Amino acid sequence: MTQENYAGLTQLGQPVQQPASPDTARLERVPNPSPGRNFVVRFTCPEFTSLCPVTGQPDFAHIVIDYIPRDWIVESKSLKLFLTSFRNHGAFHEACTMTIAERLVALLDPVWLRIGGYWYPRGGMPIDVFWQSGPPPDGAWIPPQEVAPYRGRG
Repeated sequence: MTQENYAGLTQLGQPVQQPASPDTARLERVPNPSPGRNFVVRFTCPEFTSLCPVTGQPDFAHIVIDYIPRDWIVESKSLKLFLTSFRNHGAFHEACTMTIAERLVALLDPVWLRIGGYWYPRGGMPIDVFWQSGPPPDGAWIPPQEVAPYRGRG
């Protein structure tokens, strides 16, 4: 990959202000280094935070994103900034999880994408949210997410 492939990036290697919200966060992409090969990219965010839209109290989740790129891969600094932009954003668990998935699908047009939102209890009940874009392609090795379900005191 040449330096030209990174010409449009505005965040990588630059000091950047934390986005105020997911709506203002800029996700960026770079060319897939192995187009035509079905490999899985995994991002794990074990300390994801957002706010309850009703009470304003913080919510915590372990987010796992798996995808098989087509022409693009997400630039990781922009993804980190996007995920942390939820910190002061009020939305239900389902909305946060699906917003992440929808933005990535729109940006990347991946062959396949799966997201697992493993949320810690709110009101005594954990709410886990899962979505995938469809069945993975034949022959693709998709590792399990292996995030343990919430067990409380166990």
